[in-house]
Amino acid sequence: MNILLIGSGGREHALAWKLAQSPRTGKLYAAPGNPGIARQAECVTLDVTDHAAVVAFCEGRQIGLVVIGPEAPLVDGLADSLRAAAFAVFGPSRLAAQLEGSKGFTKDLCARADIPTAGYVRTKSLDEAMAALEQFGAPVVIKADGLAAGKGVVVAMTMDEARAAVADMFDGAFGGAGAEVVVEEFLEGEEASFFALTDGSTIVPIGSAQDHKRVGDGDTGPNTGGMGAYSPARVLTPELEAETIARIIAPTVKTMADEGMPYSGVLYAGLMLTAQGPKLIEYNARFGDPECQVLMMRLESDLVELLLACAENRLGAITPPQFSPDPALTVVMAAAGYPGTPDKGGRIDGIPTAEAGGAKVFHAGTALGTDGVLRANGGRVLNVTARGATVLAARDATYAAVDAITAPTLFCRRDIGAKEIAREVAKAG
Repeated sequence: MNILLIGSGGREHALAWKLAQSPRTGKLYAAPGNPGIARQAECVTLDVTDHAAVVAFCEGRQIGLVVIGPEAPLVDGLADSLRAAAFAVFGPSRLAAQLEGSKGFTKDLCARADIPTAGYVRTKSLDEAMAALEQFGAPVVIKADGLAAGKGVVVAMTMDEARAAVADMFDGAFGGAGAEVVVEEFLEGEEASFFALTDGSTIVPIGSAQDHKRVGDGDTGPNTGGMGAYSPARVLTPELEAETIARIIAPTVKTMADEGMPYSGVLYAGLMLTAQGPKLIEYNARFGDPECQVLMMRLESDLVELLLACAENRLGAITPPQFSPDPALTVVMAAAGYPGTPDKGGRIDGIPTAEAGGAKVFHAGTALGTDGVLRANGGRVLNVTARGATVLAARDATYAAVDAITAPTLFCRRDIGAKEIAREVAKAG
């Protein structure tokens, strides 16, 4: 069948790479795609905010499945418009995508469904937020309510930091995303991410990962969209996964269905593993980035079959997906200046050499110049990814590939997976 993939980042390159491996894939299109995706798909220019144009494209190209990668088109209701035109779509409706589009919406749902999460206050003014800060004290978490490209969360360790963050958000630091601000209790524990497919009733777990949000080694510096990840996150034990499904994922799916906005797609639960058990930090309504990259490196099943079963409400009838037991690890190579203003235009060489040893380099923010040279064109530019028998082996393979790439304007963290590697070494020793 012909497939249309919406998006242009590293997550979408990983999805394109895996979709192209399916015998069910006929012609794969990507809108807009990127130079890496162009190796697997025909990249096309489409304004995804023009739903009629997307529908017309799908009709003209006889598209059998649309896969929506990023969050913005989901929150904008693109899946609804395509379903209304009778196309199979992987991704939630506009109402269901509020789970990511509004942090306040999700917190209120948690309260209604008795889902374990941090205490919170929704605020619509600077004065309300300042009062909420006094209620929680420091450390405290401040979140812009809307979409902020993974950057609208501040973990403030002091009251001065907290007040400054609140003031920045209401002053427009994150645009309309900060028109409402959620002030949350600070949770102690280790973070992990859990992923499940659902068609609104059936839930199919598809793995775990651990992201590294801070820009610098040792988890220092500002939050980013993610500087690297590994999968599986063994800190999320089978017992904790079962508890996560029972107390967080299943009540969410049931409540959304009961309230007339059934969720269909991937549910990405960001978790804090506290002394009281897993607590929900936030939901994403799409595959994580860069978590998708490590999940796709480990996936051994047909991705088209999985996504199509989800889109056609028949997840319960398929064989559960199979994943390699080998861990995968990805390192983000970002442009100097990220997560602020990235330095665009830097030359990138050496990707074929990097991939020669079995690693995969997913393009996240690249462009081909008129001279045919690959250049940086975003904040997070490349996602260098590899598998290994252990997290240590996966890390070594990944950084060997990173070091084969010549890109003077790019930087990366050098400690991705360090906590899990320390646990591996301690267990082996």
